[in-house]
Amino acid sequence: MDCVAIDLGGINSQVCVRSGDGKVKLERKIATRRLRDFFATIEPSVVILETCAEAMAVAGQAKAYGHDVRIVPATLVRSLGVGARGVKTDERDAQALSAASCRVELQSVHIPSSRAWELKQLMGAREALVHSRTLLCNHVKGQLRSQLLRVRAIPQRLPQAVRRLLLEKRQGMPLHLERVLKSLEVLTEQILEANKEIARIAKSDPVCRRMMTVPGVGPITSLRFLSTVDDPTRFKKAHQLESYLGLTPGEDSSSSRQRRTGITKAGSSAVRWTLVEAAWSFCRSRPEDPAAIWCKDMAKRRGKKIAVVALARKLAGILFAIWRDGTNYEPSRTARAATISGGDQLAA
Repeated sequence: MDCVAIDLGGINSQVCVRSGDGKVKLERKIATRRLRDFFATIEPSVVILETCAEAMAVAGQAKAYGHDVRIVPATLVRSLGVGARGVKTDERDAQALSAASCRVELQSVHIPSSRAWELKQLMGAREALVHSRTLLCNHVKGQLRSQLLRVRAIPQRLPQAVRRLLLEKRQGMPLHLERVLKSLEVLTEQILEANKEIARIAKSDPVCRRMMTVPGVGPITSLRFLSTVDDPTRFKKAHQLESYLGLTPGEDSSSSRQRRTGITKAGSSAVRWTLVEAAWSFCRSRPEDPAAIWCKDMAKRRGKKIAVVALARKLAGILFAIWRDGTNYEPSRTARAATISGGDQLAA
């Protein structure tokens, strides 16, 4: 089987095709948007790509024509010869990737399904809107502080609160600040629309409905988790998933020295942050739940932040089990796990 390595670019991509014995059969530059036509003309091959913005879309095109697609992490490609000796060109990068693919079996990052990819795009768009609103809120509050004024209001009500405050002053409302407030109102409206769409999708999905039986887990958390994991059979047990999400402790040991570090923070930071927020909500909404009680006991020994992150790790395992087994959340099972496993081991 031929090995097709592609150094992707926003406009043009460099292609290097090698036969199974490592001989170069073809080298050419192809417009990135024309790669679909190229995949249709070649025999089923191993297609090697590097992680970048275009990688998932191109991978989907290659898989549609029966090719075996591998997306190599950007952190790994330098060890394969890409950019060796300080010389980096599209031609050399494609040659290095194709040569490596003939020598070793390259492992690929997970290529999400089309549905998972669409959900990720939806959640990413909402996060961009929320981030933009946060920046504008901070700008407005900074402008007020420069005038020795302060206002306390949630983002949805900030424009009205600022108008009330400034219209009472002699200087009135500056035009430049009014433009920012109008932008805030538009962003808030769009965020609410995105929230409605996310809630509708989550309610129509049976897996998300079961996940939302867990206290603190709502549409955003369930859809984020669903789109990131994509296929629960990728993980043999919950601990593998927790490690994949970067919620397990790291280790920095050498010789006789052994040292455990904080969580690794590998994987999706968005899912990790969402699970931590869900853990805070869990403790507030269901303080008598066995998992919340366990979290409070750990907080007395290790502090609130460490305890909540441990509960977030536990929530990842619970959501995984609910998805895998097709069940709903049962506090009694958490209580039995706490009795059998004991305190700190419950979060592992």
